[in-house]
Amino acid sequence: MTETTNTVSPLEKTISLKLSVDKINAEVEKRLKKVARTARMPGFRPGKVPMKMVVQNYGPQVHSEVLNDELGRTFNEEVQKQDLRVAGTPKIEAADDAGEDSFAFKATFEVFPEVKFGDFSTLEIEKTVVEVSDAEVEKTIEILRKQRATFAESDRASQEDDKVTLDFTGKIDGVAFDGGTAEDFSFVLGKGQMLPEFEAAAKGMKKGEEKTFDLAFPDDYHGKDVAGKTAQFTIVIKKVEAPQLPEVNEEFAKAMGIADGSVEKLRDDVRVNLTREVNNRTKAQTKEAVMNALLKVAEFDVPKALIATETAELASRARQDLKARGMQNVEQIQLPEDIFAAQAERRVRLGLIVSDLVKQNALQAKPEQVRAFIEEQAQSYENPAEVMQWYFQDRARLADVEAVILEDNVVDFTLGKSKVTEKKLSFDELMGNK
Repeated sequence: MTETTNTVSPLEKTISLKLSVDKINAEVEKRLKKVARTARMPGFRPGKVPMKMVVQNYGPQVHSEVLNDELGRTFNEEVQKQDLRVAGTPKIEAADDAGEDSFAFKATFEVFPEVKFGDFSTLEIEKTVVEVSDAEVEKTIEILRKQRATFAESDRASQEDDKVTLDFTGKIDGVAFDGGTAEDFSFVLGKGQMLPEFEAAAKGMKKGEEKTFDLAFPDDYHGKDVAGKTAQFTIVIKKVEAPQLPEVNEEFAKAMGIADGSVEKLRDDVRVNLTREVNNRTKAQTKEAVMNALLKVAEFDVPKALIATETAELASRARQDLKARGMQNVEQIQLPEDIFAAQAERRVRLGLIVSDLVKQNALQAKPEQVRAFIEEQAQSYENPAEVMQWYFQDRARLADVEAVILEDNVVDFTLGKSKVTEKKLSFDELMGNK
């Protein structure tokens, strides 16, 4: 016997469940007999323990297992019969209306909401657009040249991208500290290998020159003995070397993996790679704009159980991140749930919106989309066939691809029904270089 009622929340429901005492007892007896066949107790051979002792030792546990199994089965049957989509884990409590022949329980749970969509044509969405020009290709080739630079000694003052070799001595309150002294130490200016004050001091100096300067170590500096303290450094420049960039020629192209040494093919490859990166970034920005718009056009209540689950997941990821960064005893850190609440609700809300859009509009990933996506990804590797095989031999990897395509389909669907304007950015703006 069951009865379903709504509670205070529109999504919260209760079901009254009654289980037959005779049915429960019969199943308990059946399982205890099975236990008795292999039960072991001191003084008895296996399977020869008196049934009374089996009941005494295993009865409460078996009774609990049978009751839980029957509750779960009855609950599942009832929600399926009533076509209820349960969100989260139900809370099941004993009820007061049990009789001599029945156990009574009350199951309280939330259901998934009905997502109501507004008028998509009222949405205004900016689609990020970026052009990859010849200038970006040449800038990238220049970066590749710098990465393969050689160095030649120079008599001029050091400048950005030069390699300097120097001796240095650091003291705090007049006392040298561990790691603060070195001879013939080399680094390239402008690469962030040293603290900014150190690089600034070395820049503009010539071979043989000496300089003393103060350097304040950051509070979070990895060397705990000097973190937050100010040291006085003395440096002596031993050598200044200017970068010598390779020419963009056949030899350079071959070094970049172009078998026939074609400079034009090198430029084409650079353009393809840049275009791929630009497409990935512009798609991410446009997707974010679409998701923000979908939050405005969909109206529904969000199950608290799903938010709680997502909040716990975000907190777990945060702890894993802290642990990966070297923090000790992260499991003992109390992370306030409210710092994840807004993000958790947004993620759950978007998940429900996307799920409903996919079902209502058949936006699931199609096999041809999956293959095209994997083929595109594989092109950036030396052996595309191996990459494709790697994807197709693992169902979990294919599922990840399908999830990406599904979201892309939702984005395209939404853009097709909304007012879309182009948001034109420069290459540097997209890449965060400005």
